[in-house]
Amino acid sequence: MTSFTDGYWWSPDGLRLHYRDYAGGEDGRPPLLCLPGLTRNARDFEPLADRLAGEWRLICPDMRGRSESAQAKDPMTYVPLTYLQDISRLLADLAITRFVAIGTSLGGLITMLIAATHREWLAGALLNDVGPKLEPAGLDRIRTYVGVGQSHQSWVQAARALEEANRDIYPRYDLEQWLAMAKRLYRLNSGGRVVLDYDMRVAEPLRLSGGEAGVDLWPVMASFNGIPSLILRGERSDLLSAATAQRMLSEMGPSAELVTVPDVGHAPLLDESEAAAGIDRLLARVLHG
Repeated sequence: MTSFTDGYWWSPDGLRLHYRDYAGGEDGRPPLLCLPGLTRNARDFEPLADRLAGEWRLICPDMRGRSESAQAKDPMTYVPLTYLQDISRLLADLAITRFVAIGTSLGGLITMLIAATHREWLAGALLNDVGPKLEPAGLDRIRTYVGVGQSHQSWVQAARALEEANRDIYPRYDLEQWLAMAKRLYRLNSGGRVVLDYDMRVAEPLRLSGGEAGVDLWPVMASFNGIPSLILRGERSDLLSAATAQRMLSEMGPSAELVTVPDVGHAPLLDESEAAAGIDRLLARVLHG
């Protein structure tokens, strides 16, 4: 696994939060700020870091309540606007004023909020299987598992549970790939059990109407005009429809590209060949216009 350093920062409401810093990057290259999905964490970007670290600096935060970041005292702060405040504090601490946002699912919603509030920060943006309109079927599926605790005796058992729940999303995965996903999603607890690595209370805001983003994000799409952007969509996605992705492409303007990752649901893991090629084209546009 590519080496990194652990960093920490304090949220505006006093939580100690964690990020991975994959050092490197040639002079003049903006860092990649990698923002994970709802139940994911910094480990989700290990495949991307394995491919790009050295050429690019990657900063991969654990959102509050995930992995090595502290859990929130108030679960109603597990919402995108609060995550934006947390990330803004991290960027200020690191003196970063320009970056490429790599946002998967929830991370993509945060990226949209960055575009709405601090467009000048974005040297480029990737929205991974998420948009201003989220399909009810996908949201309903997510609500069935978020916040439901799981405990397994072994990593293989955890991997098999992931396979049973997600084989329609990643139909080509083998046991080695399910194990790798389990290592990113779960942790060993003090009793030696394999458990999910996030605060189960992140589910509470999702029970409220509009709890996904909290604001209408369609007007934000125009803010990406002129910013090199990539929309990734899993062909099997039940959260981002093909029609929504096409409308996003139209409203984001000629600096945006849409790539559909075949035979994958929500969400692509960024190591698929089509996703990797799209990311390489995005980064080339960031560097060369």
